[in-house]
Amino acid sequence: MPRYNGINHLAMVTGDMDATVRFWRDLLGMRLVAGLGRPGYRHYFFQIDGRDMIAFFEWPGVEPLAMKDHGFPVRGPVGFDHVSIGVAGEEDLWAVRGRLEAAGCEPSPVIDHGFIHSVYCFDPNMIPIEFSWAVPGADPRAHPAMADLAPGGPALEGPEPRPGHWPPPVPQPAAEREVYPGEGREVLDPARDAWKR
Repeated sequence: MPRYNGINHLAMVTGDMDATVRFWRDLLGMRLVAGLGRPGYRHYFFQIDGRDMIAFFEWPGVEPLAMKDHGFPVRGPVGFDHVSIGVAGEEDLWAVRGRLEAAGCEPSPVIDHGFIHSVYCFDPNMIPIEFSWAVPGADPRAHPAMADLAPGGPALEGPEPRPGHWPPPVPQPAAEREVYPGEGREVLDPARDAWKR
C-alpha cells in the first residue's frame, strides 16, 4: 500500500480572489505561499500548517455557492460537503471563533462531537468550513470505532485495508517513468516573483 502523509492541498474555486485572500490570509492568518496567474486564470495556495494547504482557482463568471448547511442532506449531483481544518488547541478554536464573529462571519456556537469540538462558518465563496479541535484521548485514528447501526458489508470488515477487491497495481519501472511539465514550476523562478520586485 502507498504511504500517505496528509492532504497536500484541497483545490476550491472562487470568483473573487481578492476577497478570498482577505478571508484566508488576513482573517484566518494562513500565509499565501504561491500564486499562479495569467489573464482569466489565477491559482493561489494558502498554508494551513507545515504540511497542508488550501488552494483556490479564480475563473471569470464563477458565482458563490448556494448556501448549504454543513452535513445537511441534498439530492442531485454533489461531491463536497465541507472542509474541516484542525486547530492546535482549545484556545485556538475560541480564538478562531472570536475572529470570525468580529468580522461578521456568523460562526456557529462551539459544538461538542465527542472526539472533536467544532465551529462552523462560510468563506466569501459560501464554502462551508469547520474548525475542529481534537479532544485529548478521544482520537478515532488511535481507537477506531463503528457506531453506525446499519453499516454495509465492507464497513463491517473493520478499519484496515482489505486486499483482493481490486486488481494488483501495474508496475511502474523506473526506466519508463515520465514526468510532464505543468502549471506551477514558475513559482520557483525568482525573476517571476512579484513580491521580490
